Amino acid sequence: MNLPRLPIPGLFITATDTGVGKTIIAGAIARSLKSAGRRVAVLKPVATGCASVREGLVSEDAEFLAAASDTHHPLDLICPNRYQEALAPSVAARRAKQPLDWEAVARSIRIMSADSDAMIIEGVGGVLAPLDDKTSVRDMIVALGTPAVIAARAGLGTINHTLLTIEALRSAGVPIAGVVINRYPTDSVGIAEESAPREIERIAKAPILAIVPEERIHLPTIPAGIMSAIAQVDWEALLG
Repeated sequence: MNLPRLPIPGLFITATDTGVGKTIIAGAIARSLKSAGRRVAVLKPVATGCASVREGLVSEDAEFLAAASDTHHPLDLICPNRYQEALAPSVAARRAKQPLDWEAVARSIRIMSADSDAMIIEGVGGVLAPLDDKTSVRDMIVALGTPAVIAARAGLGTINHTLLTIEALRSAGVPIAGVVINRYPTDSVGIAEESAPREIERIAKAPILAIVPEERIHLPTIPAGIMSAIAQVDWEALLG
């Protein structure tokens, strides 16, 4: 892997696992910054589970990020590495006989940074998900030099998963901007959901930035309740 440090302020959106909702959180943060007057670039360095269309492979996550940020950058820059099978990137790349192109990621960063004030980068899977035989998501965050925002589930088990993620990032020197609890069941809150945010803050000494309600999502629309929770955070102050 040969990536430059991000030349503009940015945040890396990661998660405790796959399927936690990184994309909706990343998109909502990008939209919040856009609403504050920032020129926001969005980057999804690698995506798996992409749809095959006449033009090639398309990442639905990248399409959503583009819509959320209202960017003029093309999808090939936003998501330079795309694989059809919904597998860990290293496995998907091996099976497709198409190694991850790090120079394409660096090119996307160079081009999009030139006319942007900030960049929101969305990872894939959790922080130790393998991108190739030598590189994990965590290695990519370290190379880019950005603070990390961790998307976490609301229910039982999230304390352990979130603390492990924080420990893995801190051991590599990655600054933690904070944690976003996603899909919080406001209509049926149990003790597990209610206690988890306080326990994470108490043990990890990492801030809970937002508690995002569980709402029905029809992309590319972001429900008002999600945007309201995200908009309460001063994202500009957290940009690395």
